[in-house]
Amino acid sequence: MPPKPLPVDYWDDWYASKGAAPAVAEVMNRHLGLPPDLLAGILPAEAIGELTAELRLTPADTLLDLACGRAGYGLVIARGSGARLTGIDVSAEALAQARGQAARLGVTDARFHAGDLTASGLPDACADAVLCTDAIQFPDDPAAAYREIRRVLKAGGRVALTCWEPAGRDDGKLSDRLRRVDLAAGLAGAGFTGIEVRERPAWRERERAVWEEAVTIDPGNDPALLSFHGEGVRSLEHFALIRRVLATATAP
Repeated sequence: MPPKPLPVDYWDDWYASKGAAPAVAEVMNRHLGLPPDLLAGILPAEAIGELTAELRLTPADTLLDLACGRAGYGLVIARGSGARLTGIDVSAEALAQARGQAARLGVTDARFHAGDLTASGLPDACADAVLCTDAIQFPDDPAAAYREIRRVLKAGGRVALTCWEPAGRDDGKLSDRLRRVDLAAGLAGAGFTGIEVRERPAWRERERAVWEEAVTIDPGNDPALLSFHGEGVRSLEHFALIRRVLATATAP
């Protein structure tokens, strides 16, 4: 039985609470080594350079940031490489924050549209590279998400995915979403070549520092801090049960 899909309203509320909680961003970005004002996720600063190198972008290229959220990573990579950026997300709130962040970062060649990992709404072979950070686990049909990435990529285009994989796939302490993550199998099933999946324990240690501080915070009645504190508790409970991974591949 696949996990129940998360509704769009959930993501709109989630991003709205993130945008209203500068204290959360301060803790996360400090431990992750990110600029204080960057609206990003749980990937550390050192991941950005590695993702940029793996995507092999030129200024003439188009980078597609799928499930972009507030697009912090995609915007920084596009700004550094000179590539055009297209961001796709289901959340209107996330896209609004992404547009504001693009203007603030001076990334003028960026556009953002509603869509999801299995149905981006984009034409075939429209992207030179695809980035998807920490979101490939969410579709209720993971194979459809990998096929969509393959569909929108030009021949020879690169994909870089970050996620977590279970240390033991039968461990009932993990959610169904995490237990089924298998980046190599998903990419292979969609026909990608040159697939590499590499563990990134240093990224994981940066995460640990975020959650260890999160659980020490007294959230009071602040919804964003309550969410952050709860996420820290849950993350530390299964911290040893999952691996931090980066997957890269090429579209044939």
